[in-house]
Amino acid sequence: MKKYVYLLAVVVILASPLAACAPKTVTVTVEVPVERTVEVVETVEVPVEVTPMPVDYGQVTFISTQCVPVEEAEKMRGVILADFPGETEFIPADYATFEDQVLAEVQAGEGTIDVIGALHGQFPTLQAADALQDLTPLLEQVEGRGIPAAYMELGKLGTDTQYFIPWMQATYIVAANRQALEYLPDGADPEALTWEQFRDWAKNIYEATGERRVGFPINGLLHRFLEGYIYPSYTGGMVTTFKSPEAVEMWEFVKDLWQYVHPQSMVYEFMQEPLMAEEVWVAWDHTARLINAFRERPDDFVALPSPSGPEGLGFMPVVVGLAMPVTAPNQEGGEALIEYLTRPEVQITTLREVGFFPVVDVAFPGYVAAGIRAQGEAVSQQAAASNAIPAMLPVGLGPR
Repeated sequence: MKKYVYLLAVVVILASPLAACAPKTVTVTVEVPVERTVEVVETVEVPVEVTPMPVDYGQVTFISTQCVPVEEAEKMRGVILADFPGETEFIPADYATFEDQVLAEVQAGEGTIDVIGALHGQFPTLQAADALQDLTPLLEQVEGRGIPAAYMELGKLGTDTQYFIPWMQATYIVAANRQALEYLPDGADPEALTWEQFRDWAKNIYEATGERRVGFPINGLLHRFLEGYIYPSYTGGMVTTFKSPEAVEMWEFVKDLWQYVHPQSMVYEFMQEPLMAEEVWVAWDHTARLINAFRERPDDFVALPSPSGPEGLGFMPVVVGLAMPVTAPNQEGGEALIEYLTRPEVQITTLREVGFFPVVDVAFPGYVAAGIRAQGEAVSQQAAASNAIPAMLPVGLGPR
């Protein structure tokens, strides 16, 4: 028994070192850098400039009773129409020739003319002969350009149809030497005068200087003053209100104003000369008959809208419109030309080249002479006045 025990002990003793030498499992965490290629797909919008195909509206024939003198016609062809994407044939014509040609084509049922440019008063005969298209679809293209609502209404020729789109304008305004501004009545806005304030202004100048410094072209275009300015401002009209209580009030006002008007007004034709000679400080006249004063001495003169009366701001716009005959062969080209000519930048070019003022709302750039810009701003203010009363010359009365 003892021997057995001994042997067992030996076995146990021997087994113990063997057990100690048996392999063991040991877990060791080792960080090993691994390179991996990861492909990421991302959608990125990249603007690509695509050159549009040039538009060519083809041959567009444009006949006009305005810009007829050779120099003006050449400026129309070489400058104003130069950037139109088409081949424009500009044909200046006197009114009789213009009317005869349009009516002859309409009667024949086939035409060559695409666009007509003419004064407001030259359209009614064509409209009465059903020679003009309805341009209402074009209104969307000129919306937002600031054409005065009163001018757009003129283009309807007394109907609900838009027969012409206003193109350019001229009119009559007030020019004043800056010396005169200090004599304005208290609280008067020189850009929104009433005729009573105008009279008080003349009175203040007379009382301060002892001189009658206000002038009118009585030997020139005074009849336009009566027809388009003072009569409508006081009576709301001219022909139908010629003999009215309001007209009596107007004439009493004119009589009161007259005592402060320069006596040489009886012989004045153009007011730019007496303005530059400083015979008068304040004058009313056509923009073309004031232009030299603003060109030669732009720092000395200000251009102002005509004053208003009890009925509103009566003024006589010389409005030139664009229309299309019903026989126009190039409908798309004609519409595109009308849109082009009413663009603000083209309107500025027209002013610079031929002297007609814009009908759209424009910001006059620096290259426009300061005097021209001053006149243009006064013309625009006058036409866009909320109380404006455009007074057009009567048309269609026949021969005298």
